[in-house]
Amino acid sequence: MGLADFIEGDLPGLIDDWAEYALALSQEGSQLSEIQLRDSAAEILTSIAADMRDAQSPMQQQSKSRGDNRELENSFDRVAHRHAEERLSHGFGINDVVAEFRALRATVLRRWLRGSPDSAAAFQEMIRFNEAIDQVLAESVRHYAYRTARIHDLFAGVLAHDLRSPLGAILNSGEVLLHDESLSPAGVRAVAFVQRGAMRMKQMIDDLLIFTRTRLGDAMPVSFTPQEMGRICGDAADEVRASYPDAHIDLRLAGELQGRWDGSRLGQLMVNLLTNAVRYGSGPILVEAKGQDGQISVVVSNQGDPIPQHALPTLFDPLTRASSPNRSGTAAGIGLGLYICRCIANAHQGTISVESSERGTRFTVHMPRSPV
Repeated sequence: MGLADFIEGDLPGLIDDWAEYALALSQEGSQLSEIQLRDSAAEILTSIAADMRDAQSPMQQQSKSRGDNRELENSFDRVAHRHAEERLSHGFGINDVVAEFRALRATVLRRWLRGSPDSAAAFQEMIRFNEAIDQVLAESVRHYAYRTARIHDLFAGVLAHDLRSPLGAILNSGEVLLHDESLSPAGVRAVAFVQRGAMRMKQMIDDLLIFTRTRLGDAMPVSFTPQEMGRICGDAADEVRASYPDAHIDLRLAGELQGRWDGSRLGQLMVNLLTNAVRYGSGPILVEAKGQDGQISVVVSNQGDPIPQHALPTLFDPLTRASSPNRSGTAAGIGLGLYICRCIANAHQGTISVESSERGTRFTVHMPRSPV
């Protein structure tokens, strides 16, 4: 008996084995019923049997093995997505999802091979069956991971948004207290510390909001108005010097530096780059801004140990760091600084890149003078 015929003929027994194993994996208190488990198994096995009945050329088989067969993937997507959604909502971990498919594969092949099918034909049918199982498994795991990441991003976004209100109250109250002439010198210093800490928290929350919004598919909001890049760089340098009094930052400005940009976003980009240079570098920091032929380039360079080559490809990815900071100052962030810089450059239709060697590290931002 062919494997597809066996699956359809022995479907109740195969479903029994699947349901028994899946129930054992189910978390205590889960509301996932045996009926749901059996329906899921029936959908998967029926889809696989139908696929195995279709003729397949050697080229189609090669395409499938590489995950390039979108026609087949689309036929399995509905089944795999429903399976992933049910398992996620009922407390199954990703390892449990994989274990279910492993058990299903073993159960089908073990029961089928008891009938001693012809070895040559059996080998080819097992290949087809394994290909189909792998397709459904890959799509189920992909969708499970996507949904899990989206839930995490939504939680982080809601949390960051809700934290802004109490933090704003702290900042406003601190500002009022600083203007209270009856406050003792010690009290003034304490309030100043509170305000600096609250501002640092605000920066991290703002970064987290940008991170979650871009992860959830929203474009970074920007508002283009007439700006002057020299002023943006100078204001950013002053802000960083206030937090790092020992920082030595030199500005070199050349060419036409007028344009239409989001000034607050570009200020955030420059503060992130300069803070990064202070924390991870040594010696003076040089900021060079140049305008020419409708384009603006800004380079932030510093001396110090080079960024490891293996870290460069993922340097602008979120939640990554090349090394530990080697300078004192405000607490390190949450690993989003350079990721935010890339988001801001992209929002201005620009690019950001890095070069690092024993001679120093250079971050370069290129963007048009007036993004469309």
